Amino acid sequence: MSINDATPRRVLVVANETVASDTLHAAVREQVHDDGDGQVLVVAPALNSRLRYWVSDDDAARAVAELRLDQCLGRLAAAGIRAEGMVGDADPVQAIDDALRAFPANSLVIATHPEGRSNWLARDLVVRASARFGLPITHIVVDAGKTRVETLASSRLASTPGTVAA
Repeated sequence: MSINDATPRRVLVVANETVASDTLHAAVREQVHDDGDGQVLVVAPALNSRLRYWVSDDDAARAVAELRLDQCLGRLAAAGIRAEGMVGDADPVQAIDDALRAFPANSLVIATHPEGRSNWLARDLVVRASARFGLPITHIVVDAGKTRVETLASSRLASTPGTVAA
């Protein structure tokens, strides 16, 4: 057993509207139950309109993110997963950076809407997070507008994301 094998599994999850996804919850369960002693931190960025961002009015965005976060944590707890949560910065890369300072994760799960609907994908969040943080990334794509259409894109090496259907 190497030192890395003895390290408890610490998974950082970043999601907002996609936080209720069944595929997201399954991916988290798979990562921590492999270890049995895993810990999870779920970050829900407080997404806001540009106008509200510029006038520093983020109360409503934080309240909505907190509600989604509470629902996600309840589901994870019901599945026997030890998880904590926090509302993060509106910029998901900054939210990840802030979370990693307090919670040194050894993997990252990012849940987004599909291309065309996702501001995070339009801004290359997965690629930027991979380059900046060097963690293995599991990318969940959730299309809430279609019945049961969710895709899992996974990267075992932080620099080479791959795609598989879930």
